[in-house]
Amino acid sequence: MFYEDAEILSHDAFAGDQWIVRLQAPKCANAAKPGQFAHITCHPLQPMRRPISIMRTSPAQGWVDFLYKVVGTGTQHLCERQVGEHLSMIAPIGTPFELSDNTQHHILIGGGVGMPPMINLAETLYQQKKAKQTLVLLGSEVPFPFRPQPSKFLLPNWPEGVIAAMPLFEDWGIASRLASLQTFAGCFQGYITALAAYGIDNIPEAERAQTTLYACGPTPMLEAVAQLAARYQIPTQLSLEEYMACGVGGCAGCTVPITTHGQVAMKRVCVDGPVFAADTVYPELFAEA
Repeated sequence: MFYEDAEILSHDAFAGDQWIVRLQAPKCANAAKPGQFAHITCHPLQPMRRPISIMRTSPAQGWVDFLYKVVGTGTQHLCERQVGEHLSMIAPIGTPFELSDNTQHHILIGGGVGMPPMINLAETLYQQKKAKQTLVLLGSEVPFPFRPQPSKFLLPNWPEGVIAAMPLFEDWGIASRLASLQTFAGCFQGYITALAAYGIDNIPEAERAQTTLYACGPTPMLEAVAQLAARYQIPTQLSLEEYMACGVGGCAGCTVPITTHGQVAMKRVCVDGPVFAADTVYPELFAEA
């Protein structure tokens, strides 16, 4: 991880108190991997940094994009920062998603502010020429921070009318679909895990052993994804969301119980994670399957 004094290149507001900020941070841009995050000082008078997931990077141009939602004083201060100002940041932090050459199908599931790691991971898969092997599912209860468009990729045995997609994925040749409990046009009206089940059912049973699920979002969503993974017996990686103080492993304030080979240990989400195998986070679900 690096300390960087990052200049704000752009800072755009979206509905639902969502913002996308682009920072000039070449060290982070060159080192970051999907699933990692940055610890950002939101205001000089507010010493506690805030952890924000990395959404996109450009190693060639040295910029990093972050999507965040205003939920407290820290992010409120952050959204007031202007283009040309500088933010102190530590990045990249954490254990990233692990990509295997043996995986034939990638299903990415992002809910709310859990969307950025999925966008980052999708771009990596696109760069690795795996766009056709990838399906991205995004869920939100506020308007999406982009203008959805009808997808050009038709999916077999898919719910009728569920056609809304993220334009960026369309450009990359990646199939995507959107879910919400709101009445957004073209979106699946229900939980994103129910939509994910359609994606899994479209994969021949013999190929599910070569399928990996990746997810980031609220804890109830992650548990539902783990239940889905246990039911279908699909390897799954979860990026956990947890309150953090130091963000670099010193305070141990973000620990969670992780079970490996039957042994439970307290792991720090910031540096031991945030990505963990689903069966180590929810071992009881996989024991029941």
